[in-house]
Amino acid sequence: MFQKFNQNARFSTAAGDKLIPVPVSDDFYTEKLNLITPEDTGNIQAYRIMSLDGTHVSDTSVTESIPKEKIMKMYQDMVTLNVMDNILYESQRQGRISFYMTNYGEEACQIGSAAALADDDLIFAQYREAGVLLYRGFTLDDFLNQCYGNEADKGKGRQMPVHYGSRELNFVTISSPLGTQLPQAVGAAYAFKMKGKKACVVTYFGEGAASEGDAHGAFNFAVTLNCPVIFFCRNNGYAISTPANEQYGGNGLAARGLGYGLAAIRVDGNDIFAVYNATKVAKEYAIRENRGIVIEAMTYRIGHHSTSDDSSTYRPKEEVDEWNQANNPITRLKTYITNKGWWNDTNEKEIRNIKRKEVLKAMSSAEKRLKPEWKELFHDVYHDIPDHIRYV
Repeated sequence: MFQKFNQNARFSTAAGDKLIPVPVSDDFYTEKLNLITPEDTGNIQAYRIMSLDGTHVSDTSVTESIPKEKIMKMYQDMVTLNVMDNILYESQRQGRISFYMTNYGEEACQIGSAAALADDDLIFAQYREAGVLLYRGFTLDDFLNQCYGNEADKGKGRQMPVHYGSRELNFVTISSPLGTQLPQAVGAAYAFKMKGKKACVVTYFGEGAASEGDAHGAFNFAVTLNCPVIFFCRNNGYAISTPANEQYGGNGLAARGLGYGLAAIRVDGNDIFAVYNATKVAKEYAIRENRGIVIEAMTYRIGHHSTSDDSSTYRPKEEVDEWNQANNPITRLKTYITNKGWWNDTNEKEIRNIKRKEVLKAMSSAEKRLKPEWKELFHDVYHDIPDHIRYV
């Protein structure tokens, strides 16, 4: 299911060779000159079990292993996230909040992976993982208070909107700089290994962030330290306005992981069952082997990068519409549960009305709350508060 790099180090001791600490196999040397091109390595296929229209699942053992209640929670959380995105995007356009980033098209990546993890698995996210938090129990009030930066915000209003965090839910607070969470996640995973904790660390990022130097350093540290970390890459086709084919060559992030010595899985990121199973297998591998693994989830960012972006300037509307209509992760799962007799149009209308009211109620409450006291600027910043601000 996933590809694995052999990390078992052997030292070359052939006559005339120097003893060098490089991992090599017994047949490391050859008399034949090999010029290897990217085309010679073959393609890494994306794992998919649910058809694009959601009517067929090729490996029913996966879906049968997931309780109906869990599948329904996965779907309802996808709908909740979608409804919240609609309202908060419009609230930014109305001037109610300063910034927002939607998750349109990437809901299965987030919620499918979250469903395969345990509560004590630690998350280092980027900024399009609201669905992971939602699945773990972050409430609509928590989301809205953070976006409004009011006194009830766990971050005391210091972060931009959508920079969520929750100690209780093992979700490290999001930071704006791209890629910084990757080496941090490796460090946390190394601590898990040293403590003998049977859990893993998962860090999410986009294919654009993978071009940052921090990503390369993190991959290398994960291999040399041998620690249980999952690098979950949402390859959504665009790093803001830069398409993937202009970002990198080669066979994508899965191949890059193999090049560093990491195991790798490429998966259809819009197939929630494939994402769930890929994450489950990756977690089992990471903990069992104490090694890192890359999951490259192939998806598509249907929405703008953020409220500061207008994607119509760099991609045609027809492209977005095609993805939205032919490969929408919410639609695919909705078709599946409808065909199972678990869902119908009445259920859909009811849940969307309920979730809309819940989001609007949370927004109304968040708007009415006061901003944090200015003195709280210094709280949770210093271990020992300096004298010049101690009594402010």
